[in-house]
Amino acid sequence: MTNKLFDLTGKTALVTGASHGLGMEIAIGLAEAGAKVVFNNHNAEKKIEAEKAYEKAGFDIKGYLFDVTKEAEVIENIQKIEKEVGPIDILVNNAAIIKRIPILDMKVEEFREVMDIDLVAAFIVSKHVVKGMIERRHGKIINICSMMSELGRDTVAAYAAAKGGLKMLTKSMATEWAKYNIQVNAIGPGYFATSQTASLQATGNPFNDFIISRTPAGKWGDPAQLKGPAVFLASEASDFVNGHVLYVDGGILATIGKPVNT
Repeated sequence: MTNKLFDLTGKTALVTGASHGLGMEIAIGLAEAGAKVVFNNHNAEKKIEAEKAYEKAGFDIKGYLFDVTKEAEVIENIQKIEKEVGPIDILVNNAAIIKRIPILDMKVEEFREVMDIDLVAAFIVSKHVVKGMIERRHGKIINICSMMSELGRDTVAAYAAAKGGLKMLTKSMATEWAKYNIQVNAIGPGYFATSQTASLQATGNPFNDFIISRTPAGKWGDPAQLKGPAVFLASEASDFVNGHVLYVDGGILATIGKPVNT
């Protein structure tokens, strides 16, 4: 018998920024579970490239051209998606950037750009998607947090501040919208082997050695390993899970690290 708990057939999902990397894996995971999935990108060329990549992988996943930091564009495209595809049942706030700059060298406008894309955009998109969810009395919102929602690290202050804020925004959304049968949770990925981290994974790279030694699993994550957590939080299986951050990190946050010489 098929387990209906994880079946997303008939559901419509919007995954922001899912034109590559972990967002694309999450979008594919939701599609494999039966959802009709759409994504956004503010760059027309990248949107088309992503649509071709999805098609090559065997998925009919359409992109919409809009900037998640521009409220008017968000409102217009939510209306388009709901008219052309269907009411949005699942929202994944995945769009994000990172700027690796020491605090003393970071310009105020650079800090604000990270905050706008990684935190404010999730507020904007959620605020306008949730209105339809409230009317229908059901919905799932998944915010993509990070281990930096819990930990600091050199050169990523803006990213950590935004992701820490996103964790608390998740809890506040869950608190306000639970009465409408809407669950708002988050996923906090650890270090995953993607094209964006390829240079860091090279044997002999000090950062690669650091991640391998710091992760109890002893390896980088496979992006496909985010599919299950995303489907869980998007499905009926998580109907009484609310305001939770699910860290998918190979155990990094569970440990202080390995002792020296072991």
